[in-house]
This record gives sequence, structure tokens and C-alpha cells, in this order.
Amino acid sequence: MPDMGTHTSLVILLFDPQNRLLLRQGESGGPWMPTHFQSRVPSGEVEMAAARQVEIFSGQPAPVTRGFSFSDPEIGRVEVFFARYAGHSPHRDPDQSEANSFSIDELTALSTRTDAVSPLIKAMIPELHSHAVRIGYLDLTDRDYIYRFRTDRQRNRDAYLLDSRARGLYLSPLCEAIKQVKRSRERTSAEPALLDFGAIRYILPSHFGFCLGVQNAIERAYETLGQYPDRRVFMLSELIHNPFVNEDLRMRGLRYLQTDRGVPLPDPESGRLYWDSLTSDDIVIIPAFGATNEDKRRLITRGIAVHAHDATCMLVEKVWKVARTVGHDGYTVIIHGKSEHEETKATFSNTAQNAPALIVRNLDEARRIGRMILETDPALLRQELSFFAGRHTDGFDPTRHLNRIAVVNQTTLLRNETVAIIDYFEGILARKFGPDRIRDHLYGQSRGDTLCYATQVNQDALGKALALKPDRAIVVGGRNSSNTYQLYRLCTRQLGPRAVYIQSERDIHSLDSVDHYHFPANSGDPAGGRTENLTFPAAPEPLTILITGGASCPDGIIQKIIERLNVLVGPGKLRSNEEVLREVTQRFPPGGRIDAG
Repeated sequence: MPDMGTHTSLVILLFDPQNRLLLRQGESGGPWMPTHFQSRVPSGEVEMAAARQVEIFSGQPAPVTRGFSFSDPEIGRVEVFFARYAGHSPHRDPDQSEANSFSIDELTALSTRTDAVSPLIKAMIPELHSHAVRIGYLDLTDRDYIYRFRTDRQRNRDAYLLDSRARGLYLSPLCEAIKQVKRSRERTSAEPALLDFGAIRYILPSHFGFCLGVQNAIERAYETLGQYPDRRVFMLSELIHNPFVNEDLRMRGLRYLQTDRGVPLPDPESGRLYWDSLTSDDIVIIPAFGATNEDKRRLITRGIAVHAHDATCMLVEKVWKVARTVGHDGYTVIIHGKSEHEETKATFSNTAQNAPALIVRNLDEARRIGRMILETDPALLRQELSFFAGRHTDGFDPTRHLNRIAVVNQTTLLRNETVAIIDYFEGILARKFGPDRIRDHLYGQSRGDTLCYATQVNQDALGKALALKPDRAIVVGGRNSSNTYQLYRLCTRQLGPRAVYIQSERDIHSLDSVDHYHFPANSGDPAGGRTENLTFPAAPEPLTILITGGASCPDGIIQKIIERLNVLVGPGKLRSNEEVLREVTQRFPPGGRIDAG
């Protein structure tokens, strides 16, 4: 019988940068086995022994991560550690036997052949699939972010200067001037800017357009295409919710694995789904919204270097970290978000590893949860929970999992709506447990602060622009852009039908005719939204139009909208671009106030 007490067997699994496992082959073409196996290691020294073996292999100290453990009838308790190696010299094996690297999927297929892999490896394959996401991000600790924002010096603005098409899409002298003059602080809104062309005037908030997360993702996408001209480069889904950016990248060779709703896309030449043709030679970029663990697992087991090309916005990941922390503290996580949105899917997937979770879309749905909190009838509880089918973790039990809750949100929603949901739960939990015990049942350190700061500052800046009482408002963004829709909602509260939602200057037919996009009111809308031509009464003169763009709207589109409207006004009634730009940069009045006349 093996010694199950004071000793254990140690296995170190070495993964290359593409998450392929290094194995060595037994003598005379025997089965593939771990490169590092050590039996009868004192149980208190396994971590030290693992680090020592990795250092011997790599020639320098390297971090090792405890993976999993199991018991084997032949060798007793087995402790498995993970480590990353550079991948340059897979034949540097201590026994000098033949070595090779296998993706987890390749290893799974190999294990179906008789005696192709050792029993020890075969026993570990289910665990490798289970731990695939950890393996893909071995270099990260819980405190690290997948991808931190670049500093201003680190940014790659050359991506916007590739050619005339890129410059036209991304660059705007007017927008750049406004941002330089009005943004004294990135995270704090200021008074809006006024561009006075004479017969028409434009109000632009201090903050609009690209956020730092979008800038990071776009610049990385262009860099990756340039860095790997001979390899297929994919985006998991849309890079951002802007069709013009996504199409420009597609024209430069970027492919998309799936739609923003997770529907796999085919290769137009072969008709075969891209997912089915992926190999470890391919590059896959994770968009700013993040990705579900299920999608990451599929990529990692295929042998793809996911972490190296993960452009998840760190403010999205901040929500995951909060959810993990409160989950470990025993809270159920209520996610205020749209269940069909990529970001909410990713947040739910990450949260489900650490806590019970449920997605709620709005205050009306929060009231359903409130009824479950107070309800005692099991049949009625099941009936209410059925409304959230597909939006809660497996085994969700309202009688247990709604006694301690924490609310986080999709980062692109309206903060006051998240706060209203939290306030509602506070009242419900006070009714059930007493007002003096709220802190035991509702996580109170966050009141909507998992909202993206860029989303919040854009909303704050828009509020200041609306205070100047424009005649109309134009909100610009992709048709599936949640944060753009929230800006439009703010405009409609003051301007009603005088606010419109468009994608580009192509939607403007005249000063009084615009193709307006009706954002789908809920995920059950089969049409996914619709476009309608809107007409306005004859424009006053001067006509004052507020223009803002969502976090994925390039400045070049804002510039083209201004140019389009100026053309419709007619050149004889307008001051020159140069004169207006000079006024913005040199003589812009504090606060951008508009005279009453």
C-alpha cells in the first residue's frame, strides 16, 4: 500500500505561452507522461520542491501555482502544480527524452488511443479542462488586472494615422481642441463647449466619445494585426459597439469568431465555422467587454494564448473583483444589467465561480426579487424564480440565497437606476430583518460605484450641456451600444422627440429630417430595434444642436456630422472652421455660455 500519511507525490505541469502542456515520451515510444514527477516528497515541502524543480528546468526562479490534488491507488496522494515556461526549448527535459507540447484538446484526443498517455496523465485530463481558465492566466494574482490602461506616453496614436480612411474615422481637430480646453480632469466633468458657426451652433459636452478602455482595445487590435501579418487574427466578438470601427478592422484582415450575441460566424470562403478551424497558430483578441469563462476555456484548451491578447477593460474587471470579494464574504450577487449584453454575460460567468448570482434588468424586476425575499410559500417562490430562468446560477435557492445580497452593475448603465435598486432592497431587507440589521444583509460599501467612471462622467457632462437648453440633441453611437442609449435616455427626459439617436452623418437627410434609431426596449424585441425617419418643424435661426457620442464613437464621426449639418445650412451663413477652431483654442469663454439672443 502507498504511504498516504507524511509523504505525497509531486507532479509539475509546465505550460508554454500558448497554454500547451509539455510532456515527455517514455522509452521506446512509450506513453506520454509528465516531465516532472517526484514521489515520496514530505507533505510539508511539496511547494518548495515544486519551485526547485521549475528553477532547475528553466535556469532561474519561476513562480509555481498549486493546481489540484487527487488520490491514486498506486502512488497515493498526488499534488499537482502549474508553471509557465518560455516555450523556446521544449526538448530541455531533465531525462533528455523526447518532449513535445500538446494543447489540452490535443491531449484529450490522444488519451482515447490505447496506451498513448500514462495513466497519471489520463487521470488529470478532466481537471485540466476544469482549471483551463486558471492555466490561461497563470501569471496573474487576484490583485492584478488583465490589462491596465496605458499611460498617455504608452499610447499608440499611430493606429489612427495608418491612412486617409483611418484619419477620417478617428481624427477631428474640433473635438481634439474641445477636449484639450475643457477636460482639466479625465474623471470630472466640466462646462460644455459652444461652437458658434453663426446660423447654426453646436453644444458639445466636456466629455464624450472614446473612453480609455476603448482606446486601449482599438490600439491593441491595430497593433496585433501589424505584429502578426502572416497569422489569422480574430476578435472574439465585436471589438466595440461601433460598426465603422469594426468594419475598418475587418477590411484590414481582422476576423470575428461570433456575433455580439454569441452566435458563431462562418468563414465566408469555406462555410465552416471559425470556431471549428481554430488552431494554436491563431491569434484571438478578447474585446473590451471581457469574455465568459466558457468562451475562454474553449480558446485555452485549443492552445491559444488568451491572456497575451486580452483587452478586457480594467473597469469591467473591477466589477468582477468586487463580485468575487463579496461572494467570498457570503453574499449573493445581484447584477444590474442586460442579460444579453457581452459584458453582463462575462460578469455573470466570473461571478458564478464565487457566489450565487442573479441578473436583474431594472427596478421592476428588482421588485420581483423583493417579493421572493418576503415570500414564504415554496410554490410562489418557484413561480417568481421561474421568471429569471437562464439568469441565475445553478441551484439558486431564494430561501437561502436572498438573505444576504450585494448589487453590482453593468458598467454602462445609469448610476441613479442602480442606486434606486439598492435603496429598494434596503427597504425590503429592513422589513424582513429589521432596520438595525441592514448591514448584516446588504453589502453597503458600494452604492453603484462599480459603474465605469467614463460612463458616469459622460452622463454628468451631458447633464451640464442639457442645462443650456439646446433646440435639439443628436446622440451618436452603434445600435447595440448600451452606454450610448443611456445618453439618449437622458436627452429625451428634457427634449422628448427633439432628441435623436443616429450612427453617423449618413442618417441626416436635411436640417429637418433624420433617420432615428429606436433602441430595443427589451431583449425580447424580435426586431432588435428599428429605424424611423423623423421630421422636425422648420429650424429656428440660429439653430442650437447638442451633439454627444457614446464611449465607442470616434471623434471623426462627430466631425463629419458637424460638417454635414454645415453643408445643409449653406456656406454663405457660416463662419469658417478656422475661425471657430481659433475661438475654441484661444478665446473660449469660461463655461461656454450661450447668449439669450
